[in-house]
Amino acid sequence: MAHKWFETVEIARQRAEKSLPGAVFGALKGGSEAGTTLADNTAAFGALGFVPTVADKPAERDQSVEVMGQHISMPVMISPTGVQMVHPEAEIGIGRASAARGTAMGLSSFGSTAVEAVVEANPQTFFQIYWCGTRESMAARIDRAKRAGVVGLIVTLDWSFSHGRDWGSPSIPENIDLKTAMSFAPDFARHPRYTMRYAKLKRIPDLSVPNMVLEGERAPGFFEAYGQWMGTPPPTWDDLAWLRRQWDGPFMLKGVMAVSDAEKAVDAGFSAISVSNHGGNNLDTTPAAIRALPVVAEAVGKHIEVVMDGGIRRGSDVVKAVALGAKAVMIGRASLWALAIGGQAGVENVLDVLRGGIDSAMLGLSKASLADLGPDDIVVPDDFSIAFRDR
Repeated sequence: MAHKWFETVEIARQRAEKSLPGAVFGALKGGSEAGTTLADNTAAFGALGFVPTVADKPAERDQSVEVMGQHISMPVMISPTGVQMVHPEAEIGIGRASAARGTAMGLSSFGSTAVEAVVEANPQTFFQIYWCGTRESMAARIDRAKRAGVVGLIVTLDWSFSHGRDWGSPSIPENIDLKTAMSFAPDFARHPRYTMRYAKLKRIPDLSVPNMVLEGERAPGFFEAYGQWMGTPPPTWDDLAWLRRQWDGPFMLKGVMAVSDAEKAVDAGFSAISVSNHGGNNLDTTPAAIRALPVVAEAVGKHIEVVMDGGIRRGSDVVKAVALGAKAVMIGRASLWALAIGGQAGVENVLDVLRGGIDSAMLGLSKASLADLGPDDIVVPDDFSIAFRDR
């Protein structure tokens, strides 16, 4: 079935909810506890306004930017997310789509596709790792990623293993074999489009994570690897400085919300940070990432590249983030909803939607390039980010 175009990310979300089995869509919804942070990530963008102008508008607008040594055509990259079995194309579909639209993608250690295949789909791939296992095993995974040809690393640290959700967590099995698949059969039967995609390929969704081991080794299941992650003592800043030394290229620390952490990331030698609260999947009632961005960018933006992720749903959101100090943003749920309903074509669609929204906002603000954007283009409430000023 040909991909049916959608004009907003919200429409993609609605279609994904209808087409995906309940447990699969529930995993995409994410959020922890009451979902306060999950909601604020998107709502906070609505609290920001624009200061448009009416004349001297540029006939052309340039969205290109360089982030972590990569020239990309727009200030939107794909965030690394775990097992992407919302569509058989998984990370390959995301890789091909992002490459076709001239941008970079992140590949999670908990992804469902081997790093070698993803780099082939998109040479501008950043490999994301967690502080999981021994130093030796982490160094080995980094070495594998390097040999595969990734262009940079991302370490994600904003996770506190909070599992309770007021709306109930989805039922996700340890692995999917024929017996497990049969137990989900009633839900799958109500979502024939999702089911038939796998049936045509004579396969079932795979919950293994091949990038948590060396190439050729048995890939553990998601929850087996997750358990190892939970059991690994959290890193110190000395540990992170060691980790940084294992890679001689661009390296992003993802999950920064406090200025103090941003400053320590600079001291540890990281080349970029992402202001992020893990999409609301971490410590609930943490404010939206966009609320932390202006203060963090002001504190360290001259010393380190600042990226933001969390709550991006429109091109205008991207412009607001760039104006407040981000070089680019990363999208997670938006790309997964798009992947779920259209595979590669769906992800290309969502990137086109965001590109169009960015262009419209830049036109309204009379900006010819991203470098022309600044805080004066945004109406920011007085108390918008005050919680992070004295941390």
